[in-house]
Amino acid sequence: MRGERYVEASSNGATDLAPIVIFVYNRLNHTKQTIEALARNDLANVSEVFIYSDAAKKEQGTEKVKAVRQYIDSIIPDSLFKSVTIIKAESNRGLANSVINGVSEIINRFGRVIVVEDDLVTTPDFLSYMNRALDFYRDDPKIWSISGYSFKMKIPKSYKHDIFLSYRASSWGYATWADRWNTVDWELKDYQQFSKDWKMQHVLNRGGRDLSLMVHDQVEGRIDSWAIRWCYAQAKQDKYTVYPIYSLVKNLGLDGSGTHGKEYDKNRWSSIIKDTDTDI
Repeated sequence: MRGERYVEASSNGATDLAPIVIFVYNRLNHTKQTIEALARNDLANVSEVFIYSDAAKKEQGTEKVKAVRQYIDSIIPDSLFKSVTIIKAESNRGLANSVINGVSEIINRFGRVIVVEDDLVTTPDFLSYMNRALDFYRDDPKIWSISGYSFKMKIPKSYKHDIFLSYRASSWGYATWADRWNTVDWELKDYQQFSKDWKMQHVLNRGGRDLSLMVHDQVEGRIDSWAIRWCYAQAKQDKYTVYPIYSLVKNLGLDGSGTHGKEYDKNRWSSIIKDTDTDI
């Protein structure tokens, strides 16, 4: 992995800010924290926001979805963001389809996008970092995406950079460009070839030994993940994701509240907030 100072991107002359896409479902408290944190960002009042609200999967879940929709309907754009557009699904799409279709719709309009889900709390400089990085790495063919989240790790004192590169993309607050997003084969048409190609499996597993297993689970229907297909495409193209040394995102969804999640080891996935040494 190699690093560069992402703060240098501020001198590169960014023009249009990337739109923010937020995916929400049935977690009112998480959604409030996600949106309120974004609203405290330095560029919030000049950023366009698109909120995708999925419908309930079962009838007994309609009240929770209704509560989330009442909250997002109450958002006053002028006081928080430049604009807010809400897209409500009439039937349940599931997270994977919601993300693939929603991001595709917005990224093909604007060319770039910043994405958060309803359980992510961001630091006030998250949007600044994302927009600078999107502009700085836009024409670098080796960069696949920008991550706002970063895991806790020991940084050598000799390492003077603000970012590092990884073989694995993150879905916990990320940004990318249309020309990268549109290269993904969401149907995994070459899976049969991949399943017999140990070299390609090794390439994918540079980002984590769980990735090949997740591809298998996706094809067999045991999981429904847009993110593993995103990581798979990145590995096939031998590209990198940019991570900040200090995380700009905290995941609130490790409490077991997510549709696809269970309560995880919070210490394993905790982060260190940028410019401090305190957990977020």
